[in-house]
Amino acid sequence: MAAKTPQKPILQVALDFLELNRALKCAREAVKGGADWIEVGTPLVKSAGLDSVRALRAEFPKHTIVADLKTMDAGRCEMEAAAKAGANVATVMGAASEASILECIEAGRNYGIDICVDLLEVTDPAALAKKCEEWGAHHVGIHIPIDAQMRGEAPFDLLRKVRAATNLPVAAAGGFHSESAPEAVRAGADIVIVGGAITKSMDAEKAARDIRHAIDTLEAVQTSLYKRKSAGAIREIFERVSTPNLSDAMHRGGVIYGIPCVTPGKRLCGPAFTVRTYPGDWAKPVESIDLAKPGDVLVIDAGGLPPAVWGELASESALQKKIAGVVIYGAIRDIEDIRKIGFTAFARHVTPNAGEPKGFGETGVNLKIEGMEVAPGDWIIGDDNGLVRVPSAKAVEVANRAMDVLERENRLRAEIRANSSLAEVAELVKWEKRIAEGT
Repeated sequence: MAAKTPQKPILQVALDFLELNRALKCAREAVKGGADWIEVGTPLVKSAGLDSVRALRAEFPKHTIVADLKTMDAGRCEMEAAAKAGANVATVMGAASEASILECIEAGRNYGIDICVDLLEVTDPAALAKKCEEWGAHHVGIHIPIDAQMRGEAPFDLLRKVRAATNLPVAAAGGFHSESAPEAVRAGADIVIVGGAITKSMDAEKAARDIRHAIDTLEAVQTSLYKRKSAGAIREIFERVSTPNLSDAMHRGGVIYGIPCVTPGKRLCGPAFTVRTYPGDWAKPVESIDLAKPGDVLVIDAGGLPPAVWGELASESALQKKIAGVVIYGAIRDIEDIRKIGFTAFARHVTPNAGEPKGFGETGVNLKIEGMEVAPGDWIIGDDNGLVRVPSAKAVEVANRAMDVLERENRLRAEIRANSSLAEVAELVKWEKRIAEGT
């Protein structure tokens, strides 16, 4: 028999933490804000085990607890364990064998736990949803994975197809927030799964309340966070995040070393227009001002040496052409005047003397600066921390990941300010690498 469709949309909060204490704190806030179901996210299950389910069951005896096991095999064993730990719902992957899915559903009947079939990466999710209804699953879930969300993918088209194919309740996850959650309900979601828009919020109670209101009224509540953007919004994101956020998003990479900001407090952001010249030869750098597009960053490789290939007059010209700024692997001069006119500049050296405009070099070529490849069109972002280069082909993903870093730090900051410390919140001692004896 098919499961009953809920009378109103269910708000499920996904606790994708590694630390159980942080998950419990966030769950308390989310429940106060109106979350109906509490999901023990896969990272939490893997980190804290089914004790995380037991802890949430003890604290929230009347709430539905979802164990997001993502089971692929040994279905009976895992469903039994989740049920005995106190879960009301557990997930099996639709990409598992038919035998495993059926075993989970049968185990669910035996142990009194509802089974959600996660359709993540299933070739024909609508067809499998139909089968799941025949087999007796409680509900199905569609899911745009976090890594795909970072590339700008959204679940709405898939959600509509699955909704049309089955009478089962449909759960949907895909980076929803208070603006997009109503669209998920309109597309057919009975259970709206929200992770980061609640768990990364400095005030998870308010975030949950906003989303609860949004899915109940189908009216969006405006937010400036938790949105994953497409190519048209890259500059907007890069102008908002810091270079440390970007470096973290690229696994501590992307940094161009040894070229500090010589106009303190100024930010730099734009696609690279590349220039290769010789130390002191300022012809190609100045000519590039007229060749680059508004919003571009001039990246000049002058061999890392003086004399200067850039000064105040070049900066005046660049301002007139709406160039975003300049990065010089070489030397700059007229710093006081450049600061006065508000142009943004990064340079390896500052020196009073300029060279001569001999015209050697070229524009629009690949450069290698301090070991970092910079191609035309790569994004260059700079602030007082330094410079970061983002390959153009990965700009959307890196931008979204950097926003994710910023949002996670916001939550950590709030927890630290609630009379804690970074070491305590992140449980650093627990996560120190253990080396086996004798190695």
